[in-house]
Amino acid sequence: MHQQHNVVLVSYPENFAIEEAKGLIESMPNYRIIKVFTQKYLNRTKYGMGAGKAEEIKQFVSQALDVEKVIIDEHLTAKQLFNLETLLEIPVIDRERLILDLFYSKATTNESKLQIQLAEVQYKIPQIRENAKLMSKSGERAGKGGMGEYVVDVQFRDLKRQMSFIKEKLYDAHLKRQEYRKQRLRKGMFIVSLVGYTSSGKTTLFNLLTKENKETSASLFTTLSTTTRSLNASHFSKDSEKTKDILLVDTVGFISRLPHYMIEAFKSTLEESLEADLILFLIDSSEELNDVGTKYSSSWNVLKDLEVDKSKLYILLTKADTAENQKLKEIMSYMEPSIEKIAISSKSGHGINKLKNLIISKKTEREKTE
Repeated sequence: MHQQHNVVLVSYPENFAIEEAKGLIESMPNYRIIKVFTQKYLNRTKYGMGAGKAEEIKQFVSQALDVEKVIIDEHLTAKQLFNLETLLEIPVIDRERLILDLFYSKATTNESKLQIQLAEVQYKIPQIRENAKLMSKSGERAGKGGMGEYVVDVQFRDLKRQMSFIKEKLYDAHLKRQEYRKQRLRKGMFIVSLVGYTSSGKTTLFNLLTKENKETSASLFTTLSTTTRSLNASHFSKDSEKTKDILLVDTVGFISRLPHYMIEAFKSTLEESLEADLILFLIDSSEELNDVGTKYSSSWNVLKDLEVDKSKLYILLTKADTAENQKLKEIMSYMEPSIEKIAISSKSGHGINKLKNLIISKKTEREKTE
């Protein structure tokens, strides 16, 4: 059993931001939120937040006694973190550090661990630069290295070396995966991938179509690496010839305000999903309309960033058994008009036959062109 650490969350005064930040924190195995503060601006110069809010948090932290960390739902500079920690006298974590820690707690494969290490190095580099500036302004230096170099320069070069080493390892893993992909193509495999916001129902659908029991949970980033399985042909169609050689791929979920360097770190994993013959982009239709819009936009931006082939893309509105028809129509009208949309429910089975027929027809189409 993990020892529980009491934390304070500082987020924006918007329901979506608060709920997502809570989701990130509650997905950590040992964090418990005991208080949420909201602040309209979290990018002020000195503390990220205004000085008055920082003082208010200091009051709470000094009186509550059992608060171990303060988590700020925004990227903070090294200077802002230093200022806040000096004021509050306890560790402060920003949103990026929290996501990295959460990634670490979920990583199971060597490749996902390497991807997180790469993101970690890219998170640290600007901080080291800034720490160097802080030291030079205060007239301090971190001391000299063996050859009369400053420790900051040594750290910086060390991180650059680590980065090159990790990128080489990731490139090797990428080449291996490309080889597997070529083998699958040679065997005539038809590949379907699931992409979308984290907790959009990807793993539940994956389990339904493959008859697997991959872990699903309300916690964010349950899937960090790619999982590939054959479709369960008997459950899928009476004509097993039509459904053989179909593979389903599930991968890491997206999240709002994910820094570009983190997308870069997971790029090879995400790109594999986008090389599929058919890409199913999942959106949870059971949520508030505004939240659906935010999640759709965040995911769509990542897909555009990765140059997704729109002709392979279909939008699946999941958990459709919980949404009214009018709401589904509104959601669909908000989305890219050129992409076909299907409302499904893994729970009630609504739309699942339509989805299966889509997969089979796309596979048949490809076979005709070969």
